[in-house]
Amino acid sequence: MDAVTKPKTPVALTIAGSDSGGGAGIQTDLRTFAFHCVHGTSAITCITAQNTLGVKRVDAIPTEAVVAQIQAVVEDIGVQAAKTGMLLNQEIILAVAQQVEALKIDNLVVDPVMVSRTGAQLIDDDAVQTLCHALIPQATIVTPNRYEAQIMSGLSINSLDDMQTAAQIIHGNLGAKAVLVKGGGMQGNLCGVDVWFDGQNLATLTTELVDTKNTHGTGCTLSAAIAANLALKKDLFIAVQQAKDYVTTALTYALDIGKGQGPVGHFFPLLQNKPSF
Repeated sequence: MDAVTKPKTPVALTIAGSDSGGGAGIQTDLRTFAFHCVHGTSAITCITAQNTLGVKRVDAIPTEAVVAQIQAVVEDIGVQAAKTGMLLNQEIILAVAQQVEALKIDNLVVDPVMVSRTGAQLIDDDAVQTLCHALIPQATIVTPNRYEAQIMSGLSINSLDDMQTAAQIIHGNLGAKAVLVKGGGMQGNLCGVDVWFDGQNLATLTTELVDTKNTHGTGCTLSAAIAANLALKKDLFIAVQQAKDYVTTALTYALDIGKGQGPVGHFFPLLQNKPSF
């Protein structure tokens, strides 16, 4: 009898920081990959000491170590999609951009972690410029929040029209194949409304708004879910739609842990049948 040929397991790579509290970063990305039945690999760029109340300390991983992690994964296992998160500084961003090009990493999702949802800038201006001009042009899709989109487009974003215009400017100026401007930081009925532009189609994506304070890691989760769907060979727009639905459901099952802002419930299928203790 002939041996049964098993389908090849899809693989995704996250290049991001470690969150000791498990709410964001590579911990979130790997859980999201696993939910989608995609094997998760990682290249850690920095180590954070953080919890639900905030970040206590950040330590950069040496650039050479970041490069070695990426090369080790790609040269042996191979990846069908990748995402970037917190890259921390100009040197790491440039090194990652060079590896993406040299190793021909396809289906790249760039979550441009440069400004928090509250508007606090997380990396310096030189790092922002390197991210915009070295890495984002190689992206299949870039997923800025409101404040990141403001920096990338040069616009003040206060309305749906502003989001749409920003998406088109970012696409035209920075070269990513598609742009998703996220509305999580918007006010009123625009909270959670995202805008998509791929050079031809401009779309507004909406889902049910979930009333919860426990939203830590939503941006990481969304970009990781998009990458997982791309690794599964889904169309880019469908990958985004399904990723957005996944985040919405995970928010419905968000975890009320710690004294501050808890994470979304990535393993919600298990929570739906959770035993009582």
